[in-house]
Amino acid sequence: MTHTTLDPTPSGSLRLPSWFRQPIPDMEKISAMKDSFRSKGLHTVCESSHCPNMGQCWGRGVATFMILGDVCTRACRFCAIAAGNPLKVDLDEPEHLAQTIQRMKLRYVVITSVARDDLGDEGAGHFAKTIIAVRKENPAIKIEVLIPDFSAEEGRLKKVTDVAPEVMSHNIETVRRLSDQVRPQAEYERSLLVLKTIKRLNPSIFVKSSFMVGLGESREEILSTMTDLLEAGCQILTIGQYLAPSQMKRHLKVERFVSPEEFENYRQLGRKMGFRHVMSGPLVRSSYIAEEGYQECVKDLVST
Repeated sequence: MTHTTLDPTPSGSLRLPSWFRQPIPDMEKISAMKDSFRSKGLHTVCESSHCPNMGQCWGRGVATFMILGDVCTRACRFCAIAAGNPLKVDLDEPEHLAQTIQRMKLRYVVITSVARDDLGDEGAGHFAKTIIAVRKENPAIKIEVLIPDFSAEEGRLKKVTDVAPEVMSHNIETVRRLSDQVRPQAEYERSLLVLKTIKRLNPSIFVKSSFMVGLGESREEILSTMTDLLEAGCQILTIGQYLAPSQMKRHLKVERFVSPEEFENYRQLGRKMGFRHVMSGPLVRSSYIAEEGYQECVKDLVST
């Protein structure tokens, strides 16, 4: 099989290891996917975050949709998404997304967003309207949402839990010690509170989170973060390698590349700890092959 290597820029000053090689994607399929999104003015986090799996996922007809625009009100130091003053919310976006999902014949969809601290409810109501519209147009669809923290305000979180997506995810992103440096406008404890609140408001929703490694954290800190997430009610966990989006001063440098063997060890430990599903690997991202985590949770419930 022919492979291509990723652009070395995202690694900062470190050279990307051989395990980051990816198959050359189906460019015709990717072009068709782009045309489908652009025709409705939709955005994907795949493009905005420079996801290394975009070619693979788009080649399979899978994408993670990003609502509420493509400009974020926060400037996290790991993220490639543009930060600044967002445009006005597109009130037709829920319907446009629902129609696109129907046209793509998706059975499982992941919907995320930029942070919108400029809005009264930080976008929670728009998430709820989007879920309702997608379900109306696609009755059999399973929906996963990856939300910002909504400032951990219960009323905002309830807007989303009330419409009951199958999976509700909020990313802790990094270990406690590095959180202020990696996410200066967020808080480690606030993210844990978001996960706890989701589980309390609607226990039927599967709760998910994700964090990166390679930012200078220790093994002990990684295991401590996994324990914190489990105690917060997290059932699905993904762990992936941090890749610097650019060499700009704003973006943190990669401190080390974690080996596939170490990632596998974290996966096994996570399952032993009690997570229902753990996906851990260099190219794993929070929404990567997301349906697999949902299906494993359902299987566990049936077997118990």
